[in-house]
Amino acid sequence: MRVPLSWLREYCDPGMEPAALADRLVMTGTEVERIETLGPESGSGFVVGKVLEREQHPNADRLSVCRVDTGEGERTIVCGAPNVDAGQTVAVVLPGATMPGGMKIRKAKLRGVPSEGMILSAAELEIAEEADGIMLLDDGPAPGTPLAEVLPLGEAVLEIEVTPNRSDCFGVHGVAREVHAISGAPLAADPWIEDAPEGTVTGYGPVAGGESAADYASVTVEVPELCPRFTARVFADVTIGPSPLWLQQRLAAAGQRPINNVVDITNYVMLLTAQPLHAFDLDRVPGGELIVRTASEGEKMTTLDGVERTFDAETVLVCDREGPSGVAGIMGGQRSEVSEETTRVLLEVACWNGTNILRTSRMLGLRSEASARFEKQLHPELCLRAQRIASRLLVELCGAKMVPGTIDVAAEAPEPRRLALRAARVSGLLGMTISQAEQQAYLERLGFAAEPEGEDLRVTVPPERHYDVTREVDLIEEVARVHGIDEHLPTTLPSTGEAVGGLSREQRLRRRAEDALRDLGFDQVVGWSFTDPGEAGRLRIPSGDARATPVLLANPLSEEQSAMRTTLLGSLLDVAARNAARGVDALALFESARVYLTDPPTGRNHPHMEGNRPVDPLGGHFAGDQPAPVAEPHRLAAIALGSLSPRSWRGGGEAADFFALKGVAEALARGLGVELAFAPAEEPFLHPGRSATVSVGGAPAGWLGEVHPLVCRTWDLDAASAFELDLAPLLAAATLGEEAYEDVTTFPAVYQDLAVVVPAETPASAVREAILGAGGELLQAAEVFDLYEGEQVGEGRKSLALNLEFRAPDRTLTDEEVNGLREGIKAKLDEIGGTLRE
Repeated sequence: MRVPLSWLREYCDPGMEPAALADRLVMTGTEVERIETLGPESGSGFVVGKVLEREQHPNADRLSVCRVDTGEGERTIVCGAPNVDAGQTVAVVLPGATMPGGMKIRKAKLRGVPSEGMILSAAELEIAEEADGIMLLDDGPAPGTPLAEVLPLGEAVLEIEVTPNRSDCFGVHGVAREVHAISGAPLAADPWIEDAPEGTVTGYGPVAGGESAADYASVTVEVPELCPRFTARVFADVTIGPSPLWLQQRLAAAGQRPINNVVDITNYVMLLTAQPLHAFDLDRVPGGELIVRTASEGEKMTTLDGVERTFDAETVLVCDREGPSGVAGIMGGQRSEVSEETTRVLLEVACWNGTNILRTSRMLGLRSEASARFEKQLHPELCLRAQRIASRLLVELCGAKMVPGTIDVAAEAPEPRRLALRAARVSGLLGMTISQAEQQAYLERLGFAAEPEGEDLRVTVPPERHYDVTREVDLIEEVARVHGIDEHLPTTLPSTGEAVGGLSREQRLRRRAEDALRDLGFDQVVGWSFTDPGEAGRLRIPSGDARATPVLLANPLSEEQSAMRTTLLGSLLDVAARNAARGVDALALFESARVYLTDPPTGRNHPHMEGNRPVDPLGGHFAGDQPAPVAEPHRLAAIALGSLSPRSWRGGGEAADFFALKGVAEALARGLGVELAFAPAEEPFLHPGRSATVSVGGAPAGWLGEVHPLVCRTWDLDAASAFELDLAPLLAAATLGEEAYEDVTTFPAVYQDLAVVVPAETPASAVREAILGAGGELLQAAEVFDLYEGEQVGEGRKSLALNLEFRAPDRTLTDEEVNGLREGIKAKLDEIGGTLRE
């Protein structure tokens, strides 16, 4: 929301510099993102001029030579605007002055004719985005009058980030009331108090019985639950033309493009009150009849932006007898828009269901200034406020006559919200005492009605805050922020009694795991918990997978952040792609965060069901024995692109693959005292044959592998390897902190190598587990160090070479003892189809 300071000061002038006012607003809960200055920073050299004479330039068809009175005498100015003429009062910049953007004006010769200054357009003064010619001023100011006395030069504009609950701050008057509350500066009378005069219109409608708006138009609301109120007024003898300069300047400063006086008035009133309006050309509304209804499935209409749009059955439309003429609360249609030929206007000010407007806006991919306000849910009472201001301006600026009466179709209005504000609750919650008189004054400045009830207050919430302030604690927040939390709220430490702070076991272990990855050369990233609903599709996750149905946000910041992520891989790929696009060829990243999983489909045969209980395919756990709506398991994920070690003259620089990431995961687990098990498995986003599931003590704990080439292509990456682990089973199995003392033996170990031939499909972990089981306590370690597949071992078989370490704590082992253990190992290998290779 852009708030021009001159407009704001018309209703409340706090007497503060823009920066100081912005700081005060920020400290009381209204976020000011930036302060922008429009127009020249200094008004020096900008004056009012009078064109005394205009002649055609002798050497240029499109230039005029003008004699201009600027108060200090006459001067010659060459002008290229097509609309310049003698007798006009214009804005002039003199030599030596600096234009917006920094250009300094100098005397010059244009096609051989000296020019001493420049006649200005509204665009050159940044009063408008574009202009067809020079800006014409009213005849009142004398030549030489400083232009700053006529127009707001160097206009300061506050750009405010309006929070979703403060729909009132979508209007300049709402911001002015906020400034009044926090500064105590006087607030001007509400601009909607005065209504437009009703005119007698001849030539339209019946003469007998008097005339009223109902004689010209009618409104039928078929869906009152989606349109709580619809008001309309009729105006005749309307003259369409450009808006006066002051109105154009305010709209341009607020970020709106001036169009014509009628449309500009609707935009001006919306920016002032936060209540959107829409003007129909009444002669283009058959029979003057408007019907508010939901669309038929597949119904179409062309909106004001020239796009034909298709609607579903939940979209609310404003229709005439021939079909849709506007999308309720979002955008009007071309068929009934106001044009240069318009002489009669039907002014609509309505209230819509905010949730429906938000849904329709997303569905159409169409967001407007109106929808941004309506989706926050406005109160029906605001309709007539906007009608009164707009009606008065239509009469004053368009020469219109207002037909008596207002068409007002309204459902039952919400009852005014009345809340008790207890003094004890205020002091108890804030930890400081604010007097009853101060509480009452603060609330009344904000527009609340407050009456004392003993030590407490009985408060009535104003319509513009009806959907924001709903509880006593909301009133306490209003009182506290206006009182000044930064200035008056005491700084105290939380009362802990005898409690002593510290990390839980889970927190210590999680930090240890994160430190382990940092020690391994991985950089931690913090990605958005929000993502777009299409992420699962880009990761090739099928629709039956629990990770393909994310939790959707009710009020997202954008469509790209409207779903909660179900895996950390997407955000890691985003960060990796951003770095790769900037020339980074080696990356090692990790993230420690939660994912959000919806209740997966039921059914005993579903791949993600265990009986009737949902099971996260990654091993995450749903709370309780029954399916839970949402699970939030904490995950630890890593991704690597390029080499994990620097290239040197001795070699290195090989791209990280499955085995490199497997080593990282194993090192991470060893730091927690956990042993991971791996088994071949496929994930839709991993390379077939280069992926595995990870388990801890038989419980699923994650996945690991090389990212699928199609997924890499989607993120513009050459290749990547990654893993994602569920911390719950990992931390549950951790033995860190539970280590037992073991004496270091001085007796030497006996090392032997063993070559085992097994079927090709037998995992190395199964061979190693069998050997360790058969070796007993004397076999300290068994590590695989080689793999061979070839003719010597036969088709469908492979040879694994393992190094065995035998050691006894109380003696040196003999060859006979070790040979006996080898025989036991050989027998155990027979059980899994393995043989020793001699």
